[in-house]
Amino acid sequence: MQIGPYLLSNQLIVAPMAGVTDQAFRNLCLRYGAALAVSEMLSSNPDVWDTEKSRQRMMHSGEEGIRSVQIAGADPELMANAAQVNVEQGAHIIDINMGCPAKKVNKKLAGSALMQNPALVKDILQAVVGAVDVPVTLKIRTGWDPENRNGIQIAQLAQDCGIQSLAVHGRTRQCMYKGFAEYDTIKAIKQNISIPVVANGDIDSPEKAKFVLDYTGADALMIGRGAQGRPWIFKEIQHYLETGNKLSPIKTQEQRTVMLEHLNKLYDLYGEFKGVRFARKHVGWYLNNEEQRSVRAEFNRLESAAQQHSFLECYFDELV
Repeated sequence: MQIGPYLLSNQLIVAPMAGVTDQAFRNLCLRYGAALAVSEMLSSNPDVWDTEKSRQRMMHSGEEGIRSVQIAGADPELMANAAQVNVEQGAHIIDINMGCPAKKVNKKLAGSALMQNPALVKDILQAVVGAVDVPVTLKIRTGWDPENRNGIQIAQLAQDCGIQSLAVHGRTRQCMYKGFAEYDTIKAIKQNISIPVVANGDIDSPEKAKFVLDYTGADALMIGRGAQGRPWIFKEIQHYLETGNKLSPIKTQEQRTVMLEHLNKLYDLYGEFKGVRFARKHVGWYLNNEEQRSVRAEFNRLESAAQQHSFLECYFDELV
C-alpha cells in the first residue's frame, strides 16, 4: 500500500487511540511488524497546545518509522494551521479525525459528528490538503447512525478533495464500540473509490484479519483495541497472511521483556508519577484473563516505578 511517496512494508496499521497510542506504544507496535502507527488525536485548537498532554503528542523526536499525526477539529482554518504546524515539527503524513465517537469531541461538532455535515467536511478537507505538501489521510465511520450510513458519500468527497488514503471503522457514531463491526459498508466504499481503503474494527486475530481483507477487498487493516496488551499481534497477523499458519504463542520470557521495556518507556515519557498510572492501564491489558485478576489488583496498588518493576520481575520469575 502506498500513501503519497510512502510505500508501506505491509498492510498493517496501528489505529490512533487517545491515551493509548503514545510514542512508547507506537514504537513497540512498529517493532513487532506494524507498517505505520498513527499518533493520538491532537486538537486543532492552538489554545490547548501549551498543555503537557498536547506537547507530548506534538513531540516527534525519537519516533520510529513514518510519522503520521492525527488532528481533530471543526474549523477549516484551524485545521489547516494545525496541519502546517505539525508538518513543521516533523510529521510525514497528516491524518484527519472524523471517526471519534466521544461526546466531548462530538459536542464541538468534531470527530464523527462531522459526518452529519458533508459541506463542512468538504471545506475542512480542501483547507488541510491545500495547506501542506505532505499526504493527507482521513479516518471516518460508516455514518452517524445505522439509518444514515453515508460512508460512501463522504469517501467519494474525500477522494475528490485529494485525500490519499481512507480508513473506515465499521460502526456508526451512535454504535460507539458496542455490538459488532460490519464490513459491508467498507466493502461498498472500496468498490466506489480508487484511493486506498483501510478497514478497521474488531480485528483481533490473524484469522479475522484475513477474513476482513478478503471480504472487503481493503488495501490494509487498521488495528486498535486488538493490540492493547498485545503489540505482537502485528507479527502474528503478518505471519498468518504470508504462510497460512499461526505462530506459536509468545514465550513468557519475551512477554516479560516487552512489558518491562514498555514500563520503562512510559516512565521516561511521562515521568514517574504519571508513568506509574499509565503503566497500570497497560499492564491491565497485558494481564487480562480471569486468573490474573488478583495480580492486576495488586499491581494497581503500587505507587512507584521501582515497586512496579520489581513486582513484575517477581511475577515472571514465579511463572518461569
